[in-house]
Parts: sequence; structure tokens; C-alpha cells
Amino acid sequence: ESGLKHDPTLEALGAFTQEGSVAAMERLLATHPDIDAVFAASDLMAASALSVLAASGRRVPADVAVVGFDDFAIATSTTPHLTSVRQPVEEMGHEMARLLVEAVDAPDPVLRRVILATELVQRASSAGRHAP
Repeated sequence: ESGLKHDPTLEALGAFTQEGSVAAMERLLATHPDIDAVFAASDLMAASALSVLAASGRRVPADVAVVGFDDFAIATSTTPHLTSVRQPVEEMGHEMARLLVEAVDAPDPVLRRVILATELVQRASSAGRHAP
């Protein structure tokens, strides 16, 4: 929608582990040393990206903005604190339980896709306003 073309070289796949995240960030920096923003699939991966960026002399957020996903406790344990996308985890659990009961009770269950709202929690890693 923005008119930007997809560039697969800007994607670095990695396992949802510290080691996998470090390797992915290192590959991304090797292919795009001028990168100015990173979106990681989890806060753990984003925290690993922060450590790789710091080791390479890149400043967050002055040189590279970093955003994670989950908004788990690690997001406020990093330096700088991570901007993160918060999922409604409790609401997800309630909705899954409701759908499961509905599927068990229905003679002919209907598959449903439920999309719940997320929230961007802006913190220092993206130079956004600081969340309380």
C-alpha cells in the first residue's frame, strides 16, 4: 500500500532463540550495513539484535530503530527499553477457550479466524515517546 517494493534481502530468518537471533542480525548487518530499522518477530529476538548492534558500534535508536513483538518483561529489561507490539494474551486465551467449547458443542463446527487488536508500546529503542 505504501508503494515500497518488497526486498527479500531485508529479511533475515532465524530461530526464536538468542543464538538464532544473533546470527540473523549479523547476516542482516553484513548485507545491509546501512540499515536504519529492525522489526523482530519477538522481544527475545529484538534484545539479541540490540546486543549485535551495540557490538558493531551502532547506536539505538540514533542509528537503528528496533521494535520487538510480544511486549514481554524483557522489553523493559533491555538498554534501551524496547518498543514492542503488545498482544492481548489474556483475551487470546479466553477467545480460544470459547472457540473450543463452541467447536465441541456444535454438530458441524465452522472454522473461524479471529483477529484481535494489538497495541504499539513505544519506548526508547525506536525514539518514540516513552511508555510509563
